Amino acid sequence: MTALLGYHTALLLRSQRWLPPVVLYGALLAVGVGMGDPLLDSLGYAAAALLPVAAWLVRICATQEPYAARHVTATAAGGPVRAQLAVLVTALAAAGLLGAVGTVLTVLLGDARTTDRTAAIPLPGALASGLLAAAVCALTGAALGALCTWPVLTGRGWSLAALSLGALLLLVTAGSPARTAVSALISGSRTGDTPLSLLPLAAAAAVATAAAALSCGLSSRRT
Repeated sequence: MTALLGYHTALLLRSQRWLPPVVLYGALLAVGVGMGDPLLDSLGYAAAALLPVAAWLVRICATQEPYAARHVTATAAGGPVRAQLAVLVTALAAAGLLGAVGTVLTVLLGDARTTDRTAAIPLPGALASGLLAAAVCALTGAALGALCTWPVLTGRGWSLAALSLGALLLLVTAGSPARTAVSALISGSRTGDTPLSLLPLAAAAAVATAAAALSCGLSSRRT
């Protein structure tokens, strides 16, 4: 598995297809995170911006190999399931790294006080809250990406439309782990609490696991 992860990581880096989602994430942070903005609000925005980026990275990793190369990789890996799992883990790791960098930058730029500027917010707690929310959004976005690209959806147009609409719905629909984690940060910005989104993290991990299982299972039929 380590060799597979290294292969897909190298393929992603050499292709430079990672650049558009990274630029998008940077642009979203530049627009929504300003020097001196309330920290927890900014962390919520940074986490939310990561969700569509994570989904996009999964789609990139899942489609960056031509069909013939995918077949060769699956054979060398001992089966298409292992090959597809490596694709998903590579994309999730890339999204996680991006989210961690974005969270740290947001902590450095933000004002560690409540929205009304009357109470201080401890930086370690804010950093932990931001990282957990970013992890929730990365997992949720990775699950969406796994369901909106090959081998689940094979049409390019349908894939892009489903990914875009799904990202929006996951950020606004009640019960979504991503929405719950982001809302907790926004509420914490008003009260001064630093929420630890452990239940949303567990829910996002379960959803991501189920999506990965479906994606890997279908890959064995369509490779």
